[in-house]
Amino acid sequence: MNLYQSLSKYEPYNEQEEKDKKIMLQCLEQYDDLYTRENELIHITSSAFVVNRDRDKSLMVHHNIYNSWSWTGGHADGDKDLIYVAKKEVMEETGLEDIKVVSEDFASIDMLPVLGHRKNGMYVAPHLHMSIAYIVEAREDEEVTIKPDENSDVRWIPFDEVTTFSSEEHMNYLYNKIMSKIKEFNL
Repeated sequence: MNLYQSLSKYEPYNEQEEKDKKIMLQCLEQYDDLYTRENELIHITSSAFVVNRDRDKSLMVHHNIYNSWSWTGGHADGDKDLIYVAKKEVMEETGLEDIKVVSEDFASIDMLPVLGHRKNGMYVAPHLHMSIAYIVEAREDEEVTIKPDENSDVRWIPFDEVTTFSSEEHMNYLYNKIMSKIKEFNL
């Protein structure tokens, strides 16, 4: 099933997801280059909200560009297997190898604004990410490592502290939404 079909069948969790789903479907109909960064206005990303087995902590990275704690994730860069992209980003950004996807269902769909910034010495203009996220489980006792070009720290953060670590209000909304889903649906 392709992303358009999966999104079409997806039951939004709230009003925000309902609106974002509508926009995402329109974008998938309008643009054929959303899986690459060639589309500088909007493109697809895939992220993982990494949880421990007890579902009371999330593994987060301290993101260099945003100077804030965040989930792992990245651009599709031409790959349409968004679960693979989410898992690959977890492994690259944390060094974890023993991970499993809790569910192939979307954990969250979000239209995320990205402010203009510099990356690798070049200016990246403001744009939007069509963010598709999954819940991934990992062992707390597995050794983690940083990815110096992207993050400066990796640590397990208790759910009730996640939003005090993240300084991005729009991301705190998203993390709270996912943590609520985990509790509500016993994921």
